[in-house]
Amino acid sequence: MKLIRFGKAGQEQPGVQLEDGRRLNVTAFGQDYNEAFFGGDGIERLAAWLKENQDKCPEISKQERLGPPLVRPSKIVCIGLNYSDHAAESKMQVPAEPIVFFKATSSIVGPNDALVIPKNSTKTDWEVELALVIGKKASYVSEADAIQHIAGYVLHNDYSERAFQLERGGQWVKGKSCDTFAPLGPWIATADEITDPGNLRLWLTVNGKTMQDGNTKNLIFSLPFLVSYLSQFMTLLPGDVITTGTPAGVGLGMKPNPIYLKAGDVVELGIDGLGSSKQVAEDWKGQ
Repeated sequence: MKLIRFGKAGQEQPGVQLEDGRRLNVTAFGQDYNEAFFGGDGIERLAAWLKENQDKCPEISKQERLGPPLVRPSKIVCIGLNYSDHAAESKMQVPAEPIVFFKATSSIVGPNDALVIPKNSTKTDWEVELALVIGKKASYVSEADAIQHIAGYVLHNDYSERAFQLERGGQWVKGKSCDTFAPLGPWIATADEITDPGNLRLWLTVNGKTMQDGNTKNLIFSLPFLVSYLSQFMTLLPGDVITTGTPAGVGLGMKPNPIYLKAGDVVELGIDGLGSSKQVAEDWKGQ
């Protein structure tokens, strides 16, 4: 299934997108896409419910805003430098173990919401990434069992303010957590929809120019390894998002000079099987 949420920001309702592109309102199912949904048998129950009730579900207009395809999770765990080509362009060594950092969940927005360039930002950058959603509580799980803890996959743009991230001291989280810096979606594809997450094309354009064009087969650390690895240090809860790194082509790595986003720039991105999203950059205007 393709899980979506729609409606005004903060008032989203659950839906599904069908193979023919139609979107259905499944509010009558009675549960949003939250920790209880992913941690229980929500996906299986929703699939069974749809078999009986699909014809009764209202269709969602294509003009309706899509929100983040899950309720705000307990955490977003990010993996840095997980593609060798991106490590090279960043002039950093390929890591011996995953580089782990967090992204504030308050940065989550819908897939086509505006990117707000933060106050005092000079180096806002893009990063197309494959993210996974945890479907079963994970603590000290083996790599062999890790796949059983994945509920699905989602497109993520891991926006980064490079000056905040790299020039202000401390942890990367400062440059990763600004409002609107985590557009997710358009949908979560349940695990059965993606036969090989280790071989997916992912791409990103800025103002129509291709900046990133990679494949998850070039991941340094595989998805099962990451779930197992992270579970040695923290409990992963249902609905948690793990975002797995970006290929080469970020603004920071542009030659001869880095390129960063400005108001009016249009960023589009996509991953095989996970759809595409579009963000238009705008300046921070305050409260």
